[in-house]
Amino acid sequence: MLIPGTHYRLAFTHSILALTQVINAATHYRLDYPDLALILALVRGGSLARASALLKVDVSTVFRAVRRLEAALGQQLFEKSRAGYLPTTLAQSLAEQAERAEQALDAARIGVEQGGEVISGTVRLTCTDSVLQGLLLPALAQFMPSYPALTLELSTSNDFANLSRRDADIALRLTRTPPEHLVGRRLADISYRVCASAAYLQSVDAHDLASLTWIAPDDFLPDHPTVAWRRQQFPGVTPGYRCNSMLSVTELVRAGLGVAALPDFLIGDQLQPLTGPLHGYDTALWLLTRPDCRALRSVVTLFDELGRALRLP
Repeated sequence: MLIPGTHYRLAFTHSILALTQVINAATHYRLDYPDLALILALVRGGSLARASALLKVDVSTVFRAVRRLEAALGQQLFEKSRAGYLPTTLAQSLAEQAERAEQALDAARIGVEQGGEVISGTVRLTCTDSVLQGLLLPALAQFMPSYPALTLELSTSNDFANLSRRDADIALRLTRTPPEHLVGRRLADISYRVCASAAYLQSVDAHDLASLTWIAPDDFLPDHPTVAWRRQQFPGVTPGYRCNSMLSVTELVRAGLGVAALPDFLIGDQLQPLTGPLHGYDTALWLLTRPDCRALRSVVTLFDELGRALRLP
């Protein structure tokens, strides 16, 4: 919950004081917000020119300010290289803290403008690239504009360990059996159908599936339902193309390179199903999080919004 009134200044002061603790104890220089803004701009920009553009000052001003700050701290903040200005460990740490302070200020301003509390913070979400493209992006477009102070970090992966290692707060996964140590909701049943493009079907006999060029996940997804189905139905078929993601499989099918078993949400209007659902090889869309994340309001808010937006018929 945002702190009302004059407590804003107190909260921000505490944030700045926390930043000064990363400076060597022997240093008496007291960091101020302009110092943090300078470091953050140079870390983000990577060069004096880009940092000056971010700060809306000239390049010489940035150069002199960095030199003065390093002299005052008694420590180097950036190393000059052919690639630009590379932050030291100290500068990187200060930049990360400055970014959090920046987000807190943005949330405070939004709260004042909207006249109420604001959901803020950073939530890390992981999903496969196919779920991202076919399901997640349309859902985010529906509700994320209502949360301007909420930052979302997205990563695409097939690995449940992202949550187990605490690399992510929320996961969207296609699975029949989610890990027992995670909590979540089963949002929808997902079926697979063999599909092809109209262009590819013009030159082949679609009734003889075994004779067609197959596109399939590679050994990166050895237990994928479509792999198990194909091996059971067509044990003699060797795929002509293998991909490390279902989204790539789908794109090759759209390009007219062959056929593949695809999830319903990726088929769209451009592809023609050649079979009905592959019975016994369906899966489910799960929305998952760690038990400890249920105490974080930002995570709970995003979790609930995704649960509503992604619940399929």
